[in-house]
Formats: sequence, C-alpha cells, structure tokens
Amino acid sequence: MAVEVVYRSSRDLERLFMDKAEADRHDKMLELAELLAEVLHKAVPSLTEQQVEEAGIYMAKNRDVFAKAFKSQPDALSELLTAPVEVVQPVEVAAPVEEAAVEPIAPAKPAKAAKAAK
Repeated sequence: MAVEVVYRSSRDLERLFMDKAEADRHDKMLELAELLAEVLHKAVPSLTEQQVEEAGIYMAKNRDVFAKAFKSQPDALSELLTAPVEVVQPVEVAAPVEEAAVEPIAPAKPAKAAKAAK
C-alpha cells in the first residue's frame, strides 16, 4: 500500500499540496490578502466585501510587482497591464477547526537545514 503525504493550508481547507513549503506560501498569501482586504475596505468603505477580497487576493498574488512599484519603479505595474487577466476565485477562509475533529496526520521527516556558504 502506498502512502502519500499531503499538506493543507489552514486558511483554505479545500486545497491540498504535495509540498509543505508550497502550502505555507499559499497560507501566507491568503493571510496577506486578508489584511490587504481590511485596509482596502477601511480606505474605500463603499467597496463590497467581495470586491475588497478579490482585490486583496490579486494584490497578494502579485506582491512582488507591487513591491517594485512602491520602490520607485512604477513601470513595474505595466507588467500586470500586459499580462492576461486572471479571474480571482474567492477563497473561503476556514473557521478554526477543533483539534478533536481532525484526524492526525503522521509527521513528515524534518527538512534538512541548508548548509552555510563557505
């Protein structure tokens, strides 16, 4: 019998990942998107909850481009203007799950530490 280890983001229980680092990146992106949505809603209260959520996810997914633009490189945003439009699918952020309701998953082997450059 083959055993497969999968990882799930704590903020998006529907998505499964084969790599822990990828699940962590997705979780951090959703955390950033949530905070961006809160800031956008505070700045522009007339936006709907769905609009601020979609904008937050879009900005979080493209954080590197926005970071370049905010660091005196506004031309970096042209990259987003020429890219094909990606429809943002709203992600339902899961409510905290009680420990007893979750089946335990066998722990994976710890990752080896990267060696320092000489």
